[in-house]
Amino acid sequence: MRRTGIIALLALLLSGCGDERAPVGGEGVGGLSAALGGDPDPGFARATEIRPFAFPHDHGAHPAFRNEWWYVTGNLDDGAGRRYGFQLTLFRIGLAPGRAQRASAWATHQVWMGHLALTDVAGGRFHAAERFARGGDLGLAGAARDPVRIWLEDWRLERGEDGDWQIAAATDTFALELALRPQKPPVPQGERGLSRKSDEPGNASYYYSLPRLAVDGAIRVAGERRPVRGHAWLDREWSTSALGAGQVGWDWFALQLDDGRDLMVYRLRRRDGATDPHSAGSLIGPDGVKTALDHRDVAIEVLERWTSPRGTTYPARWRLDAPGLDGPLTVVPVLPDQELDLSVRYWEGAVDVLRDGEPVGRGYVELAGYAED
Repeated sequence: MRRTGIIALLALLLSGCGDERAPVGGEGVGGLSAALGGDPDPGFARATEIRPFAFPHDHGAHPAFRNEWWYVTGNLDDGAGRRYGFQLTLFRIGLAPGRAQRASAWATHQVWMGHLALTDVAGGRFHAAERFARGGDLGLAGAARDPVRIWLEDWRLERGEDGDWQIAAATDTFALELALRPQKPPVPQGERGLSRKSDEPGNASYYYSLPRLAVDGAIRVAGERRPVRGHAWLDREWSTSALGAGQVGWDWFALQLDDGRDLMVYRLRRRDGATDPHSAGSLIGPDGVKTALDHRDVAIEVLERWTSPRGTTYPARWRLDAPGLDGPLTVVPVLPDQELDLSVRYWEGAVDVLRDGEPVGRGYVELAGYAED
Protein backbone atom coordinates (compact mmCIF):
# COMPACT_ATOMS: atom_id res chain seq x y z
CA MET A 1 0.00 0.00 0.00
CA ARG A 2 1.33 3.31 -0.95
CA ARG A 3 1.47 6.35 -1.32
CA THR A 4 1.37 9.59 0.59
CA GLY A 5 -1.19 12.31 1.06
CA ILE A 6 0.42 14.22 -1.81
CA ILE A 7 -1.78 12.18 -4.14
CA ALA A 8 -4.73 13.44 -2.13
CA LEU A 9 -3.50 17.01 -2.36
CA LEU A 10 -3.02 17.08 -6.10
CA ALA A 11 -6.05 15.04 -7.08
CA LEU A 12 -8.39 16.96 -4.81
CA LEU A 13 -7.15 20.41 -5.74
CA LEU A 14 -6.62 19.78 -9.43
CA SER A 15 -9.39 17.34 -10.35
CA GLY A 16 -11.88 20.09 -11.15
CA CYS A 17 -9.44 22.29 -13.01
CA GLY A 18 -9.52 20.65 -16.42
CA ASP A 19 -6.71 21.94 -18.57
CA GLU A 20 -6.08 25.07 -16.48
CA ARG A 21 -3.45 25.74 -13.84
CA ALA A 22 -4.36 25.22 -10.18
CA PRO A 23 -2.84 26.24 -6.85
CA VAL A 24 -1.13 23.75 -4.56
CA GLY A 25 -1.56 23.71 -0.81
CA GLY A 26 -3.63 22.46 2.11
CA GLU A 27 -4.09 19.16 3.83
CA GLY A 28 -6.75 17.15 5.64
CA VAL A 29 -8.18 13.70 6.14
CA GLY A 30 -10.95 14.59 3.75
CA GLY A 31 -8.37 15.10 1.00
CA LEU A 32 -6.71 11.73 1.53
CA SER A 33 -10.02 9.90 1.63
CA ALA A 34 -11.40 11.79 -1.35
CA ALA A 35 -8.38 11.24 -3.58
CA LEU A 36 -7.65 7.60 -2.80
CA GLY A 37 -11.25 6.57 -2.25
CA GLY A 38 -14.43 8.48 -2.83
CA ASP A 39 -16.35 8.43 -6.10
CA PRO A 40 -13.89 8.99 -8.95
CA ASP A 41 -14.87 9.84 -12.49
CA PRO A 42 -16.33 6.65 -13.99
CA GLY A 43 -14.22 7.23 -17.09
CA PHE A 44 -11.12 6.07 -15.20
CA ALA A 45 -10.26 2.37 -15.19
CA ARG A 46 -10.53 0.50 -11.88
CA ALA A 47 -8.45 -2.34 -10.43
CA THR A 48 -11.19 -4.94 -10.15
CA GLU A 49 -9.68 -8.24 -11.28
CA ILE A 50 -6.38 -10.08 -11.47
CA ARG A 51 -4.36 -9.30 -14.57
CA PRO A 52 -0.94 -10.67 -15.52
CA PHE A 53 1.95 -8.25 -15.39
CA ALA A 54 3.98 -7.87 -18.57
CA PHE A 55 7.52 -6.54 -18.34
CA PRO A 56 9.04 -4.21 -19.30
CA HIS A 57 5.65 -2.86 -20.48
CA ASP A 58 4.22 -2.43 -16.96
CA HIS A 59 7.25 -0.43 -15.81
CA GLY A 60 5.73 2.34 -17.95
CA ALA A 61 2.65 4.50 -17.35
CA HIS A 62 -1.01 3.41 -17.14
CA PRO A 63 -2.87 6.64 -17.95
CA ALA A 64 -6.27 4.94 -17.96
CA PHE A 65 -6.01 4.93 -14.14
CA ARG A 66 -6.19 8.06 -11.98
CA ASN A 67 -3.11 7.62 -9.76
CA GLU A 68 0.30 6.06 -10.31
CA TRP A 69 3.77 6.14 -8.76
CA TRP A 70 7.34 4.96 -9.12
CA TYR A 71 8.85 4.81 -5.64
CA VAL A 72 12.52 4.10 -4.89
CA THR A 73 14.04 4.05 -1.40
CA GLY A 74 17.40 2.75 -0.23
CA ASN A 75 20.28 2.68 2.21
CA LEU A 76 23.83 3.57 1.17
CA ASP A 77 27.36 3.75 2.61
CA ASP A 78 30.31 5.73 1.36
CA GLY A 79 33.97 4.75 1.46
CA ALA A 80 34.47 6.44 4.83
CA GLY A 81 31.70 4.35 6.40
CA ARG A 82 29.17 7.18 6.47
CA ARG A 83 25.51 6.12 6.17
CA TYR A 84 22.76 7.61 4.01
CA GLY A 85 19.15 6.96 3.11
CA PHE A 86 17.49 8.16 -0.10
CA GLN A 87 14.06 8.46 -1.68
CA LEU A 88 12.97 9.34 -5.18
CA THR A 89 9.26 9.27 -5.97
CA LEU A 90 7.60 10.25 -9.23
CA PHE A 91 3.81 10.56 -9.12
CA ARG A 92 1.38 10.77 -12.03
CA ILE A 93 -2.11 12.09 -11.25
CA GLY A 94 -4.93 12.04 -13.77
CA LEU A 95 -7.19 15.10 -13.65
CA ALA A 96 -9.74 13.64 -16.05
CA PRO A 97 -9.99 10.52 -18.23
CA GLY A 98 -8.59 10.53 -21.75
CA ARG A 99 -6.53 13.13 -23.51
CA ALA A 100 -7.10 16.87 -23.32
CA GLN A 101 -8.92 18.13 -26.39
CA ARG A 102 -7.81 21.77 -26.32
CA ALA A 103 -5.33 22.57 -29.14
CA SER A 104 -2.49 23.81 -26.96
CA ALA A 105 0.85 22.39 -25.92
CA TRP A 106 -0.16 23.29 -22.34
CA ALA A 107 -3.34 21.23 -22.48
CA THR A 108 -3.14 18.08 -20.37
CA HIS A 109 -5.12 15.74 -18.16
CA GLN A 110 -1.96 14.68 -16.31
CA VAL A 111 -0.07 16.36 -13.48
CA TRP A 112 3.29 15.11 -12.21
CA MET A 113 4.93 15.54 -8.83
CA GLY A 114 8.34 14.44 -7.58
CA HIS A 115 9.77 13.98 -4.11
CA LEU A 116 13.51 13.68 -3.54
CA ALA A 117 15.08 13.11 -0.11
CA LEU A 118 18.45 12.31 1.41
CA THR A 119 19.20 11.30 5.00
CA ASP A 120 22.78 12.17 6.01
CA VAL A 121 23.17 10.12 9.19
CA ALA A 122 26.69 11.24 10.15
CA GLY A 123 25.83 14.85 9.40
CA GLY A 124 22.56 14.58 11.32
CA ARG A 125 20.65 16.21 8.45
CA PHE A 126 17.56 15.31 6.46
CA HIS A 127 17.12 16.99 3.08
CA ALA A 128 13.90 16.95 1.04
CA ALA A 129 12.62 18.67 -2.08
CA GLU A 130 9.62 18.52 -4.38
CA ARG A 131 8.71 19.51 -7.91
CA PHE A 132 5.52 19.79 -9.93
CA ALA A 133 4.96 19.81 -13.68
CA ARG A 134 2.25 19.39 -16.24
CA GLY A 135 2.20 16.43 -18.56
CA GLY A 136 1.21 16.85 -22.19
CA ASP A 137 3.19 17.88 -25.22
CA LEU A 138 5.64 20.24 -23.50
CA GLY A 139 7.89 17.37 -22.43
CA LEU A 140 8.27 18.70 -18.90
CA ALA A 141 7.29 15.37 -17.34
CA GLY A 142 6.11 11.99 -18.48
CA ALA A 143 6.78 8.29 -18.89
CA ALA A 144 7.96 6.30 -21.89
CA ARG A 145 8.03 2.54 -22.37
CA ASP A 146 10.62 1.94 -25.09
CA PRO A 147 12.99 2.34 -23.41
CA VAL A 148 11.47 2.76 -19.95
CA ARG A 149 12.00 6.36 -18.85
CA ILE A 150 10.13 8.38 -16.23
CA TRP A 151 11.09 12.00 -15.78
CA LEU A 152 10.11 15.28 -14.18
CA GLU A 153 12.29 17.96 -15.73
CA ASP A 154 15.86 16.71 -14.99
CA TRP A 155 14.84 14.20 -12.30
CA ARG A 156 14.99 10.85 -14.08
CA LEU A 157 14.38 7.17 -13.45
CA GLU A 158 15.40 5.02 -16.43
CA ARG A 159 15.72 1.34 -17.25
CA GLY A 160 18.29 0.09 -19.72
CA GLU A 161 17.96 -2.82 -22.13
CA ASP A 162 20.03 -4.92 -19.69
CA GLY A 163 17.36 -4.48 -17.01
CA ASP A 164 19.41 -2.15 -14.81
CA TRP A 165 17.95 1.13 -13.61
CA GLN A 166 19.48 4.59 -13.36
CA ILE A 167 18.58 7.51 -11.11
CA ALA A 168 19.73 11.07 -11.78
CA ALA A 169 18.24 13.83 -9.66
CA ALA A 170 19.69 16.97 -8.12
CA THR A 171 18.83 20.05 -6.10
CA ASP A 172 20.98 22.99 -5.05
CA THR A 173 21.95 21.18 -1.82
CA PHE A 174 22.10 17.45 -2.67
CA ALA A 175 22.04 15.05 -5.61
CA LEU A 176 21.77 11.37 -6.54
CA GLU A 177 23.55 9.63 -9.40
CA LEU A 178 22.88 5.92 -8.93
CA ALA A 179 22.88 2.65 -10.87
CA LEU A 180 20.49 -0.04 -9.57
CA ARG A 181 20.76 -3.71 -10.53
CA PRO A 182 17.80 -5.99 -9.61
CA GLN A 183 18.79 -8.98 -7.50
CA LYS A 184 15.32 -10.57 -7.67
CA PRO A 185 12.52 -10.60 -10.25
CA PRO A 186 9.45 -8.38 -9.81
CA VAL A 187 7.20 -9.58 -6.97
CA PRO A 188 3.42 -9.15 -7.43
CA GLN A 189 1.91 -7.95 -4.16
CA GLY A 190 -1.55 -8.86 -2.89
CA GLU A 191 -3.38 -11.53 -4.87
CA ARG A 192 -1.12 -12.01 -7.91
CA GLY A 193 -0.66 -8.25 -8.13
CA LEU A 194 -4.18 -7.15 -7.20
CA SER A 195 -3.88 -5.42 -3.83
CA ARG A 196 -7.34 -4.97 -2.30
CA LYS A 197 -7.64 -2.15 0.24
CA SER A 198 -11.30 -2.58 1.25
CA ASP A 199 -14.42 -4.61 0.48
CA GLU A 200 -15.77 -1.91 -1.82
CA PRO A 201 -15.52 -2.96 -5.49
CA GLY A 202 -12.58 -1.32 -7.22
CA ASN A 203 -10.92 -0.09 -4.01
CA ALA A 204 -7.69 -1.79 -4.99
CA SER A 205 -4.48 -1.20 -6.87
CA TYR A 206 -2.15 -3.11 -9.14
CA TYR A 207 1.04 -3.40 -7.15
CA TYR A 208 4.43 -5.02 -7.63
CA SER A 209 7.87 -4.55 -6.09
CA LEU A 210 11.49 -4.92 -7.04
CA PRO A 211 12.46 -5.64 -3.43
CA ARG A 212 16.23 -5.75 -3.72
CA LEU A 213 18.44 -3.77 -6.08
CA ALA A 214 22.21 -3.49 -5.66
CA VAL A 215 23.22 0.17 -5.85
CA ASP A 216 26.47 1.78 -7.01
CA GLY A 217 27.03 5.42 -7.73
CA ALA A 218 27.55 8.73 -6.03
CA ILE A 219 25.73 11.34 -4.01
CA ARG A 220 26.48 15.02 -3.54
CA VAL A 221 25.96 16.49 -0.09
CA ALA A 222 27.63 19.30 1.89
CA GLY A 223 29.31 20.41 -1.33
CA GLU A 224 31.14 17.08 -1.75
CA ARG A 225 30.68 14.23 -4.22
CA ARG A 226 30.87 10.88 -2.40
CA PRO A 227 30.91 7.42 -4.06
CA VAL A 228 28.37 5.10 -2.42
CA ARG A 229 27.13 1.51 -2.46
CA GLY A 230 24.10 -0.18 -0.93
CA HIS A 231 20.65 -1.58 -1.67
CA ALA A 232 17.33 -0.13 -2.79
CA TRP A 233 13.67 -1.10 -3.08
CA LEU A 234 11.42 -0.06 -5.99
CA ASP A 235 7.62 -0.06 -5.62
CA ARG A 236 5.16 0.34 -8.48
CA GLU A 237 1.45 0.91 -7.98
CA TRP A 238 -1.46 2.27 -9.97
CA SER A 239 -5.14 2.63 -9.12
CA THR A 240 -8.18 4.84 -9.37
CA SER A 241 -9.71 4.26 -5.94
CA ALA A 242 -7.89 2.54 -3.09
CA LEU A 243 -8.89 3.67 0.40
CA GLY A 244 -12.27 2.71 1.84
CA ALA A 245 -14.57 4.52 4.22
CA GLY A 246 -13.00 5.05 7.63
CA GLN A 247 -9.39 4.46 6.48
CA VAL A 248 -7.22 7.49 7.26
CA GLY A 249 -3.62 6.45 6.64
CA TRP A 250 -1.01 3.73 6.74
CA ASP A 251 2.30 2.56 8.16
CA TRP A 252 4.45 0.91 5.48
CA PHE A 253 7.59 -1.14 6.13
CA ALA A 254 10.10 -2.33 3.51
CA LEU A 255 12.87 -4.24 5.27
CA GLN A 256 15.89 -5.91 3.64
CA LEU A 257 17.41 -8.54 5.94
CA ASP A 258 21.08 -9.49 5.85
CA ASP A 259 20.20 -13.14 5.15
CA GLY A 260 18.71 -12.18 1.76
CA ARG A 261 15.05 -12.09 2.76
CA ASP A 262 12.85 -9.02 2.24
CA LEU A 263 9.75 -8.07 4.20
CA MET A 264 6.99 -5.70 3.10
CA VAL A 265 4.17 -4.90 5.51
CA TYR A 266 1.51 -2.20 5.38
CA ARG A 267 -0.85 -1.45 8.24
CA LEU A 268 -3.95 0.44 7.15
CA ARG A 269 -5.19 2.63 10.00
CA ARG A 270 -8.85 3.24 10.66
CA ARG A 271 -10.22 6.49 12.04
CA ASP A 272 -10.57 4.96 15.51
CA GLY A 273 -6.90 3.86 15.48
CA ALA A 274 -7.63 0.19 14.82
CA THR A 275 -5.83 -1.88 12.22
CA ASP A 276 -7.96 -2.42 9.12
CA PRO A 277 -8.39 -6.11 8.20
CA HIS A 278 -7.19 -5.35 4.65
CA SER A 279 -3.69 -4.68 5.98
CA ALA A 280 -1.24 -7.14 4.44
CA GLY A 281 2.31 -7.86 3.42
CA SER A 282 4.77 -10.40 2.09
CA LEU A 283 7.97 -12.17 3.09
CA ILE A 284 10.21 -12.70 0.07
CA GLY A 285 12.91 -15.35 0.16
CA PRO A 286 16.44 -15.01 -1.24
CA ASP A 287 15.17 -16.85 -4.33
CA GLY A 288 12.37 -14.31 -4.86
CA VAL A 289 9.58 -16.66 -3.74
CA LYS A 290 6.84 -14.77 -1.89
CA THR A 291 4.91 -15.85 1.19
CA ALA A 292 1.77 -13.74 1.54
CA LEU A 293 0.87 -12.27 4.95
CA ASP A 294 -2.49 -10.91 6.09
CA HIS A 295 -3.37 -8.70 9.04
CA ARG A 296 -3.65 -11.69 11.39
CA ASP A 297 -0.08 -12.78 10.64
CA VAL A 298 1.68 -9.54 11.54
CA ALA A 299 2.08 -8.08 15.03
CA ILE A 300 3.28 -4.46 15.22
CA GLU A 301 3.87 -2.79 18.57
CA VAL A 302 4.88 0.86 18.83
CA LEU A 303 7.72 1.15 21.38
CA GLU A 304 8.44 4.88 21.17
CA ARG A 305 6.93 8.03 19.64
CA TRP A 306 8.50 11.22 18.36
CA THR A 307 6.93 14.66 18.01
CA SER A 308 8.01 16.75 15.06
CA PRO A 309 9.05 20.39 15.53
CA ARG A 310 6.06 21.03 13.27
CA GLY A 311 3.70 19.46 15.82
CA THR A 312 2.84 15.98 14.52
CA THR A 313 3.49 12.90 16.66
CA TYR A 314 4.64 9.74 14.85
CA PRO A 315 5.56 6.22 15.94
CA ALA A 316 9.37 6.13 16.19
CA ARG A 317 10.36 2.58 17.14
CA TRP A 318 8.57 -0.70 16.57
CA ARG A 319 8.52 -4.35 17.52
CA LEU A 320 7.45 -6.37 14.49
CA ASP A 321 6.81 -10.10 14.27
CA ALA A 322 5.44 -12.38 11.57
CA PRO A 323 5.63 -16.06 10.60
CA GLY A 324 9.00 -17.03 9.14
CA LEU A 325 11.01 -14.23 10.74
CA ASP A 326 12.71 -16.50 13.32
CA GLY A 327 11.76 -14.13 16.10
CA PRO A 328 10.58 -10.54 16.51
CA LEU A 329 12.41 -7.62 14.94
CA THR A 330 13.02 -4.15 16.32
CA VAL A 331 12.83 -1.36 13.76
CA VAL A 332 14.66 1.87 14.66
CA PRO A 333 14.91 5.12 12.61
CA VAL A 334 18.49 6.19 11.87
CA LEU A 335 17.40 9.79 12.58
CA PRO A 336 14.22 10.83 14.39
CA ASP A 337 13.40 13.71 12.05
CA GLN A 338 12.89 12.31 8.57
CA GLU A 339 9.63 14.18 8.07
CA LEU A 340 9.05 15.61 4.61
CA ASP A 341 7.67 19.06 5.31
CA LEU A 342 6.43 19.71 1.80
CA SER A 343 3.00 20.47 0.36
CA VAL A 344 1.75 17.65 2.54
CA ARG A 345 3.71 16.50 5.58
CA TYR A 346 4.51 12.83 6.13
CA TRP A 347 7.35 10.80 7.61
CA GLU A 348 9.49 8.56 5.45
CA GLY A 349 12.94 7.47 6.43
CA ALA A 350 15.77 5.00 6.69
CA VAL A 351 15.69 2.48 9.53
CA ASP A 352 17.87 -0.19 11.10
CA VAL A 353 16.50 -3.67 11.79
CA LEU A 354 17.63 -5.45 14.97
CA ARG A 355 17.06 -8.84 16.55
CA ASP A 356 17.97 -9.19 20.22
CA GLY A 357 19.85 -5.91 19.95
CA GLU A 358 22.02 -7.02 17.02
CA PRO A 359 21.74 -5.55 13.50
CA VAL A 360 20.14 -7.94 10.99
CA GLY A 361 19.06 -5.59 8.23
CA ARG A 362 18.05 -2.16 6.98
CA GLY A 363 14.98 -0.68 5.42
CA TYR A 364 12.54 2.16 4.99
CA VAL A 365 9.32 3.12 6.76
CA GLU A 366 6.56 5.45 5.59
CA LEU A 367 3.94 6.98 7.92
CA ALA A 368 1.07 8.66 6.10
CA GLY A 369 -1.97 10.44 7.45
CA TYR A 370 -0.63 11.45 10.86
CA ALA A 371 -0.22 15.11 9.94
CA GLU A 372 -3.89 15.15 8.91
CA ASP A 373 -5.32 14.02 12.28
